[in-house]
Amino acid sequence: MKDPSFRRSLTLFRAFMREQADPASAYGLLARDAADQVERYVRLKGRVVVDIGGGSGYFTREFRRRGAQSYLFEPDPAELAAEPAEGTVVADGYLLPLADAAADVCFSSNVLEHVSDPRTFLSEMARVTRPGGLIYVSFTNWLSPWGGHEWAPWHYLGAERARARFERRTGRPAKHRLGENLFAIDVGSTLRHIRGREDVDIVSARSRYWPVLPEVVPRVPGLREFATWNLLLILRRCS
Repeated sequence: MKDPSFRRSLTLFRAFMREQADPASAYGLLARDAADQVERYVRLKGRVVVDIGGGSGYFTREFRRRGAQSYLFEPDPAELAAEPAEGTVVADGYLLPLADAAADVCFSSNVLEHVSDPRTFLSEMARVTRPGGLIYVSFTNWLSPWGGHEWAPWHYLGAERARARFERRTGRPAKHRLGENLFAIDVGSTLRHIRGREDVDIVSARSRYWPVLPEVVPRVPGLREFATWNLLLILRRCS
């Protein structure tokens, strides 16, 4: 699928809407799309790729399919597949059991909104990436229509109200709770932090799913907090 394009965005959105019923198709498609985005900047074949927080391993498997030496680091054993890929490690993204500059590519998809200290998380990603290596990090910002995850878009009326509404309607507990495993991260402060770092350079800052001019929306203060939906940062590790 051409990126960006309306066809790609619509296809990904339809897959997302079927995620609960058919996670393999939804995450398989997302993994292929993410791998295509990485390969705009570096060929995956023969590269060492670290997938942080990749859950069931869809991204790791796609990177391996393209010839990468890819390893999954996931802090929550409950998120792993029934048979995790060989080389999977249960480890926290704040303290990865890796040497400095171990990876050619450090990858994290939709994890940053789930960590209480995103700056330390980003520092650890930078530490394990070799100079000149690539860092791919994306997250759903809080004021996005999907910022409340399973209880979106009612999070605009308050997190607790939205979570309670979800539980009343579904009869099951919500997976996410604000301040525990979901945090109100925003686009503006994240970009300012990244620009102020000395260990990475921004290659691209864009809306991950936007169908036209995806790098324009994150530049507009105010609007970007609602319209970005999901911020994708492609970073280059400095020497």
